Formats: sequence, structure tokens, C-alpha cells
Amino acid sequence: MKKEAVILGVGVTKFGRVTGRSLVEMAREAGLKALKDAGVDFRDIQIGFCGHVNQPTGAGMECFAELGLTGIPVTNVEVACASQSRGVLLAADMIAGGAYDLALVIGIEKMPRGMVPLKGDPSDMPYHFMTGIMPMPGIYAMEAQRHMHEYGTKPEHFGKAAEKAHRNGSLNPNATYREVYSLEEIMNSRMVADPITMLMCSANADGAAATVVCSKEKAKRYTSTPISLVGWAGGTPMYAKGEGGGFSEGPAEYLAKKVYEMSGVGPEEVKVVQLHDAFSPGEIFTIEKLGLCPHGEGGFFVWEGNTEIGGKVPVNTDGGLVSCGHPMGASGGRMIAELYWQLKGIAGERQVPGEPKVALLHNQGIGGANVMMFRK
Repeated sequence: MKKEAVILGVGVTKFGRVTGRSLVEMAREAGLKALKDAGVDFRDIQIGFCGHVNQPTGAGMECFAELGLTGIPVTNVEVACASQSRGVLLAADMIAGGAYDLALVIGIEKMPRGMVPLKGDPSDMPYHFMTGIMPMPGIYAMEAQRHMHEYGTKPEHFGKAAEKAHRNGSLNPNATYREVYSLEEIMNSRMVADPITMLMCSANADGAAATVVCSKEKAKRYTSTPISLVGWAGGTPMYAKGEGGGFSEGPAEYLAKKVYEMSGVGPEEVKVVQLHDAFSPGEIFTIEKLGLCPHGEGGFFVWEGNTEIGGKVPVNTDGGLVSCGHPMGASGGRMIAELYWQLKGIAGERQVPGEPKVALLHNQGIGGANVMMFRK
């Protein structure tokens, strides 16, 4: 019989550019916060995972060494922006299979300025890298243009998602951007890839996050109110006739259906969501793929305020990637932490009203996506 997995504690550093903060210092801060939140001593951790993308070989081992040299297996995980949530998924798999009872997952990243660099020999890159199609603003812009053409979505709908994200981020002390921008300011900011403007984009940032994952049985030693991970699935792009499969970051719709089936929870029961909005159109695409609103209606759904903190399905209550910034290896852990705080009822000014009991996560990166369901 499979064991049940729970989230026992979380920790997040301030995201952004903070001079003099080393990678291992950020990892130590996030790890210690998560361990303290869980009430767990590092000596009790049985296995570790470390999500990172652009860091040196073996960075995970160096980061875990900041917490102690206990000899546990530590595995580096890289799925681009979905690295840390994939680490949590792997920890949950290990726990469900009975191999371990207590895991720590750390996500870390120090990001370069400007466009995320493409590494490797050009001859080894697929055509869409070499032709300039691949830089992520271009991918999202092409999806946005297609959505506008097919469903009548307006550029202002994407701007509205960004306006909400920045407003939510102003309530989040860990966010990179805490300024509030009007819809007009967002629409008139510098054009990056039509229709995406600068204030619809996430920023490269430094940061770390950590998650303690535990079997439900062992969690009873530490708390009477763990947050259960009741469904999870990860995957890579799937071929679909007529679709640009090479541009996909993972089959969100397919994964969501698997998670709904595994958890026994339907989309209508979800009360708070964290999803991957590296660019604000991503919110509109993804709420449709997750079944939170009908296909083609995402723009209007957002425009009408349904994804606000007090709306029908609150999305990215902490500001999402657009406001929080995006340290690639740590964003998944930050997303999990926000859902954990929401379900615990301790999100402060960002708290969703009505004591939400069910939360959904979607985190994607180049080559993979993860979907998870949490229950109070």
C-alpha cells in the first residue's frame, strides 16, 4: 500500500538582486527556515533533492553541506523552471513507495542579467533556437497572437493579468517587484514581443526556497495539521497533430486530468492556484488548460476579476513570476510555499477569504511540467 505524502514545512528567501549573497548562503537560509517551520532537525532528513539550472556541477551537495554532513543521498534536479517542483514530486514518489519518510528539497538560483543565455554549440541546437524563435518572450507572444486570433482575446486581457500580479506582489515582502502599476502603465511600457510589454514579463532574480516532504504517518510526530499532497504528475511534451510540439513545455491539460483523477478532486473544488506565468499571457492559457474556465474564455475570465484574491479562483496570490521574479531553480518551491501558507491561513494581506481547503499548482520549464494538488 502506498504511503501518503505531506508538506511539513517551507522556507523562502527574498527574491531579487541582493549584493553579496552567495548561493550557499541563500540555500542555508531557505533550508533552515523550512526545517524550523517543520519542527525537524536536519539530522532526521533521510534524502535530499536540489533544483537548479545554471549553477556549478554538484551545487546541490555544497548547499546541503551548509546544513550538515550526514551522508544522505542528495540528487541535483534540472528541469529548467520546473526543477524544484520536480524535486518535490520525486520526493513524494520516494515516500509513497516506502523508500523514505522525510525529505528536504531545496531550490536555488543566481540568474544572469538580461535574456536567459542559451548554452551549448549552435550545431547541437534545434532549429527554433538557431532561428531566434525560441527565446521565451517570442514563444509566449506567438501563443498570445494565436489566442487573440482564435478567441477574440485582447492585449488588455494580458495586461489585466499583469496588473493583478503586480498588485498582489506589493503585498509580498519576498517579491522582487513591489510596485503597483495601472493597466495603462503596463500597456504603455516598452514592447518586448508583441503583444507582451516589459511589465508583463517576469524578471531574472536570485533566490532560494525549500520544502520539507514527509510521510503522513511520520508527520504526526511534528504536527496535527499537515498539508497533504493528494495528487501529483509530471511529464514532457506530447505530440499533437497540427501543434508546434517543439515549443511546448509540457502537457498541462493531460497532467491536470491525471491529478484530478488521482486526488479525487475536480477543478470546481479548487480554491487557490499557483501557475507558471513567466509572462502574463501564461495565466490565461493555463487556467484554460487546468479546466478552471472554458477554452477560449481565459482572457474574459481574468478581465472580470475571477482570478483576484477575492475572486472565484484566486491565481498567484503572491504576485506570481511576474512580480516575484524568477530564480529558475527556486520558483517551484516559492509557489508551493504560497499554497502552503494559504491553506494554513497565514498568508496575511494576501490571504484568500473563506478558509480554502484545496489548492492546485502548475509549474513548467523547458522540457517538462509538474501539476500538484494539495488539501488541508
